[in-house]
This record gives sequence, C-alpha cells and structure tokens, in this order.
Amino acid sequence: MENILFIALYVVAIIAFFYFVMIRPEKKRTKQMEEMKKSIKVGDKISTIGGVIGVVVSENDEKIVLETGADRVRIEFGRWAIGGKYDDRPTEK
Repeated sequence: MENILFIALYVVAIIAFFYFVMIRPEKKRTKQMEEMKKSIKVGDKISTIGGVIGVVVSENDEKIVLETGADRVRIEFGRWAIGGKYDDRPTEK
C-alpha cells in the first residue's frame, strides 16, 4: 500500500513539475504575443516571421499592409505572420 501511495505522489510531482516548467511559461508567452499582435497600429515598425521589416500603413482584424524600403513597396500579410515590433536601437553585447 505504501508503494502505491509513493508512486502516485511521484507521478503527481512529475506532472506538476512539467506544468510549472514547460506548459505555464509557454501559455504566458503565447498570451503576450497575441496581445502584441492586437496592439499593432498604423505607423508601427514591425518585422514578420519571414524577416520582412516595414511600417504598417493599414490594418484590420485579419490582415496588415506593410510599406517597405525607400521605394514604398506595399505588401499585405496575415496578422499571424507578425514576428514582433521592430526596434532600431542596436543591441548591446
């Protein structure tokens, strides 16, 4: 009987460990990414998951239009393709 109780507690401890180390942080990152995507507005400089960097010139619930480069090329993307807001500042190493 003691062995069964020990094994049950061990399994519960492993499940709790994986929840707090892997599942919970991933849900938090996903929620932050969704909030960032919803907060994109016209004039924001963003990068896509494909590496395209541009300024948002129009947006709706599903799509955004980016203007890239000096020649003002406009490209339409789905909101799911947003990688993040782009920061021009150089990173410190």
